[in-house]
Amino acid sequence: MILNFLKKVPAGMMVVPLLLGSLLNTIFPDALQIGGLTTALFSSAGTNTLLGAQLFCMGTALQVKDMPKVLRRGGVLLVSKFVIGAALGIIIGKAFGMEGIIGLTTLSVVSAVTNSNGSVYLTLMGNYGDRADGGCFPLLALNDGPFFTLVALGASGLANIPIMSLLAAIIPVALGMLIGNLDHGMRDIFVPMGTAIIPLIGFALGTGIDLMSIIKGGPSGIILGLITVFAGGGFIVLCDRFITKRPGYAGWAVATTAGNAVAVPAAVALIDTAWQPYVAAATVQVAASVVVSCILAPFITNWWAKKFGCPQYPLEGQSFE
Repeated sequence: MILNFLKKVPAGMMVVPLLLGSLLNTIFPDALQIGGLTTALFSSAGTNTLLGAQLFCMGTALQVKDMPKVLRRGGVLLVSKFVIGAALGIIIGKAFGMEGIIGLTTLSVVSAVTNSNGSVYLTLMGNYGDRADGGCFPLLALNDGPFFTLVALGASGLANIPIMSLLAAIIPVALGMLIGNLDHGMRDIFVPMGTAIIPLIGFALGTGIDLMSIIKGGPSGIILGLITVFAGGGFIVLCDRFITKRPGYAGWAVATTAGNAVAVPAAVALIDTAWQPYVAAATVQVAASVVVSCILAPFITNWWAKKFGCPQYPLEGQSFE
């Protein structure tokens, strides 16, 4: 009964647990902070462990021959995500100055649009993508944090690429890939597990989301979320379709704002103090974008994947070999 319901909801295996987790966190924020195994598994504290396990499982399905696909697809998604975020922010900055328009500054737009939620992307690729799509996760981890925001704002000379964070994202995939290529029996054991833990990841992600962020961010925060999904996502999908010749579902899956992007405005202001007066407003707006984009992106990805095809729902005559 539960499984049938989840299948009827777009991206339900992730969205429903995510919404339940976010509601619980918003109403009873300390409910899962009792410690022990409960907190470790069901709270946001377990997100990284669950994602690491999923990356390992997906890595066992990734074959050496898939690596060119991974680099090509992931590179296009990464670059197009940065380009549209930088372009939107710079246009607003040039046209309206640092104050921006309707409360949206260059700082808030670039912070939200250039940072994608890798957790949502990885989970959606578990539902709609193939092993090469999932393998793009470590590459997309490059936009996790303030680096690309600083590049877009012209302050890249003072930033450092988070090499250790990137390495930490690569290791689970690499180990899984090594085992999966050496022993197909082990691959057959671990591959299904990557899909099985999706609801757990969704719930853990949800417990890190406060729905009050939408209210605190106000109308401008909601607008920022819509810009992230539709303006940012639309451009990424175009690049995905015309450059990599893919259906575009991965483009929508990356049209989100990462949870840690909430800290990006403050990080930027530490390096360029001219942005300090805009940090408070940008922070709540980015937080609102996190919530809005994480809710909308799975629904749009589901609709797009079924309309234009994906490995899980191929159209007639469509091949994803």
